[in-house]
Amino acid sequence: MPRVLLLVPSATYRAGDFLDAARALGAEVVVGGEQLSALADTGGARALHVPLSDPAAAAAAIVDHDARAPIDAVVAVDDQGTVAAAMAAASLGLRANPPDAVAAACDKLEMRRRLERAEVPQPAFAPVPDEAGPASLAALAAQVGFPCVVKPRTLSGSRGVLRADDEQGAVAAVARVRAIAAAAGVPAGEGLLLERFSPGPEVAVEGMLTDGVLEVLAVFDKPDPLDGPTFEETIYVTPSRLDPAALDAVGAATQSAVRALGLVDGPVHAELRVLHGRATVIEVAARTIGGLCARTLRFATGRSLEELVLAHALGVRVPAALDEGAAGVLMLPAPAAGTLLAVEGGPQASTVPGVTGVEITAAPGRHVAPAPDADRYVGFVFARAAHPEAVVRALRRAWSVLDVQVEPD
Repeated sequence: MPRVLLLVPSATYRAGDFLDAARALGAEVVVGGEQLSALADTGGARALHVPLSDPAAAAAAIVDHDARAPIDAVVAVDDQGTVAAAMAAASLGLRANPPDAVAAACDKLEMRRRLERAEVPQPAFAPVPDEAGPASLAALAAQVGFPCVVKPRTLSGSRGVLRADDEQGAVAAVARVRAIAAAAGVPAGEGLLLERFSPGPEVAVEGMLTDGVLEVLAVFDKPDPLDGPTFEETIYVTPSRLDPAALDAVGAATQSAVRALGLVDGPVHAELRVLHGRATVIEVAARTIGGLCARTLRFATGRSLEELVLAHALGVRVPAALDEGAAGVLMLPAPAAGTLLAVEGGPQASTVPGVTGVEITAAPGRHVAPAPDADRYVGFVFARAAHPEAVVRALRRAWSVLDVQVEPD
């Protein structure tokens, strides 16, 4: 029986889905993380303390464990464990990306520099040093061009991402993003990133790399405009309604980006903007789609995305054609910052035609917030239909009957 080590941050949504996938593949599981007591039920899986905040120490702990109980694959279920997984796999000779490529994908500034060297289409950008004052910030933003976007280098999920339309707005945005990054535990001295805002619809690409060759599994449209000042994602729907030429441009730009980063193996999640048939790379991550959004994808073999990822890591080829029809997910945002009191309307949302599931993931009493401060969604709604338009209608209808009650800060 193959043995898989799953690196699971304590705040992840995804432990259960990966555990289910491992069981479906007949693999033994070891769950590695920093706060194992805080994880969801591991279903009897063996637990291993792994310091995910220190990738080198985490990799050493995994190698030490392998000496006692050999591991066949190391898979990170979220951003926090990707570098540690790559380092451990490299030490053990397992299938994985080069650690420096994964580290580059986790650092938006290093990603931009590598894409620039490879002439991959992307926004103009500039690093923002921590010591930069208002005058230099205004000049830097003007150099990048307006409108511009301020973002932390290492956070994800639209956290700390703000648009500014002029010099005064850029200075204010930097101050706010610095505060958000500090509250999230970003190390002092890391700095921020300034980018020129890229207009056009945004799409998300879910793919799998094998020996550097990208297989596009799905392209998601984001029907709600993401024009700022914050960039809170709400609805994803697939298949994309882009025309074939635009989809080809998206696939080609994503392939160029992963090649520039040095990624060669495993899952890829990328965000791109498309305008007049030209695809611009916004971000690339060496992992699958976040939250519970992977449940949107249902493959013709009956496999889940997590099963495809684990099978790939174990060297097992699984066909990846999606089921026919369209599917989508609503990532339910918080309407205000404060304490979550309740989410009403779940049963009614579940009965909306096309809705296949409603899962509220934030418990009452938890602090929630909208973008750009949000670090988690309140819940997820899933829908399926014959066409993408019907999926979007179902998700909007379900959203309209859900009442997220928050006691404001």
